[in-house]
Amino acid sequence: MAPPILSLVLPSETGRILSIQSHTVQGYVGNKSAVFPLQILGFDVDPINSVQFSNHTGYPSFKGQVLNGQQLWDLIEGLEANDLLYYTHLLTGYIGSVSFLNAVLEVVNKLRSINPKLTYVCDPVMGDEGKLYVPPELVAVYREKVVPAASMLTPNQFEAEQLTEFRIVTERDGREACNILHAAGPSKVVITSINIDGNLLLIGSHQKEKGQSAEQFKIVIPKIPAYFTGTGDLMTALLLGWSNKHPDNLDRAAELAVSSLQALLQSTVNDYRRAGYDPQSSSLEIRLIQSQDDIRNPQVRYKAEQYQ
Repeated sequence: MAPPILSLVLPSETGRILSIQSHTVQGYVGNKSAVFPLQILGFDVDPINSVQFSNHTGYPSFKGQVLNGQQLWDLIEGLEANDLLYYTHLLTGYIGSVSFLNAVLEVVNKLRSINPKLTYVCDPVMGDEGKLYVPPELVAVYREKVVPAASMLTPNQFEAEQLTEFRIVTERDGREACNILHAAGPSKVVITSINIDGNLLLIGSHQKEKGQSAEQFKIVIPKIPAYFTGTGDLMTALLLGWSNKHPDNLDRAAELAVSSLQALLQSTVNDYRRAGYDPQSSSLEIRLIQSQDDIRNPQVRYKAEQYQ
C-alpha cells in the first residue's frame, strides 16, 4: 500500500495551489517568482511550467521549451490517475497561445468538478503601456471565457481596458472597470497599477454578494526609478496569499502585498547600487530569496483609502 499524500490527508491551513506559469532556469519570473513566496506564506504549491527557458526574454537571447495544451492535459491526467487532483486554488499567469489558454479552461473545469469551491486567481498577462505582447486573438478568449471563470483577477491598467473595452483615464474609470469585470464573473478585482496624472495607484474591488455594490479602495504607490522583471507574477502571488488569510478584507490583503513588494523592490535597487550598477540602466532581477522576511512579515507602510 502506497503511503498517503500528506498535503491531501493533512492539508495546510492555507491550502494547496496548482500554479501554471512560465519558468526560467536563472532569475525570477513566472513560477520562479510566485512559488517561493506562497510557500513562505504556508501553502503547498505544485507548479506546472508553461515554458522552460534559460532566462527571461528580456535578455539578448534565450533557449528552452514551450509546453503545449496536450502536454498540459497529460500532466493533469497523470495527477488524476493517482487521485492527486484536489486543489484549493489555481493560479495562472502568462499564457502565449489560444490553444494553451483553452486547455487551462479545461483544467479549471476539471478542478472544480473535484472541488467546487476552488478559487481561481488569474493574472491576465496580455501587455502593458498600450502594447500587447500576446497574440491579439487571446484577448477575446480572456474576455469571453476566462473572466467568467475567475474568482480573482489582477490586471494592470492596459489589461483591464482590454478586458472591459473601457478606457481608464480617471480613478472613477478604474472603479467602473472593476464593476464591469464583477458583472462578468470575479468577485475580487485588483487593478495592480494605474497611472493617473503622474501618480501610480492600485485600485481594488470586492463584490461580496452578486448584485451588491462592491467595496472599493485605492493604495497610492510611490514610483521606484527602475524597471524590474517578475513583479506582476509576485504581486498576484502575494494577493492570493494574503487574501486567503484575510478573505473578507481585500484592502488589508492589498496593503500587505503592496508593502511586501515595495520593500523587496527597494532592497533590489539598493543591492544593485552596492554592486556599483546603475539600477536605471536596464531591467533588474528581483532579490526574492534575500527578501523573505519582507514576504513573511511585511511592515505595512502603504494604507488603503476606502472609496465611499
